[in-house]
Amino acid sequence: MKQRLPDNITILAQSPQLRCDDIEVVVTVPTFRRPEHLLRTLHSVKAQATERRFAIIVMENDAEGQDGAKAVRPLFEDGTFRGILLVAHDRGNCNAYNAGWLTAFMQFKHFSSLLVIDDDEIADPHWLENMCRARETYAVDIVGGPQIPVFERPEQQKWAKHPVFAPPYEQSGPVPVVYSSGNLLVSRRVLEAMPYPFLDLIFNFMGGGDSDFISRSIQKGFRVAWCAEAPIRETIPGRRLERDWIRARGLRNGVISTLVEKRKRADEPLGRLRVIAKSLALLAFSPFKAIIKTLKSGSPSSGLYYIHVGLGRVLAEFGYANEQYRQPEKN
Repeated sequence: MKQRLPDNITILAQSPQLRCDDIEVVVTVPTFRRPEHLLRTLHSVKAQATERRFAIIVMENDAEGQDGAKAVRPLFEDGTFRGILLVAHDRGNCNAYNAGWLTAFMQFKHFSSLLVIDDDEIADPHWLENMCRARETYAVDIVGGPQIPVFERPEQQKWAKHPVFAPPYEQSGPVPVVYSSGNLLVSRRVLEAMPYPFLDLIFNFMGGGDSDFISRSIQKGFRVAWCAEAPIRETIPGRRLERDWIRARGLRNGVISTLVEKRKRADEPLGRLRVIAKSLALLAFSPFKAIIKTLKSGSPSSGLYYIHVGLGRVLAEFGYANEQYRQPEKN
């Protein structure tokens, strides 16, 4: 592990009287051109009902504009928010996470849990406490929690059960895997065991670096749990309900699934062929799954999602990559 922060990470502000050695939990918040919502996110984190000593790290990933950093810097400097504000100069989702996680690892020598919340999310008042308790209760090192979609208009609430937005589990307890860092706890032990950079830059503008990181952590023997009592609420802009965005997200999720599974089976005999065979089987079965889902939900879009995922899995074999984060204004 590096002994000093690399040159592509700049600390802009640190709250006064921050006692780094006393911090038990670190909350990391990547941000990119959402200054107003970032403030809402941080206030929801500050308001956590917990006795645990925690600090916040905000990773500004717009090195040129720094709108988020400008909005929150005074509140770090006057102690409203306890923690560190930094700039991750290299663009991309994975670069932002790597910068924040490395800074947490190096600045807070005794933290036991690192949490992640995005700058378009609002934390439940008991989020941090319940995530940490789930880690202790189930004796795991990775905990996922639900991201509850919040739509712009009441009539859009029907989208909450769409596979793109619905949480993967309903009940708390040990689970085989979680997929997203939008509501995540990772123990310090995981970061100590995993190589740096933690998130692989192949996923930098595609997303999925979190899924890959979790998959590799599970391969190392780390266990996972789900905490249904620790929701965050994710603001969903109207553009994410457009047909093109939903289709692109399904294709992207299929690509990520293939890339993660390729790495997982890299050392297995015939591992590559097994991944291809599974992708073809999923694509072949996807129309039947789509029909069943459509009949159950009454939503053709929900059914088509499984076809798009199947297509994405197969297209990944031909080098297709849907890098949605390269055009953040369309994400």
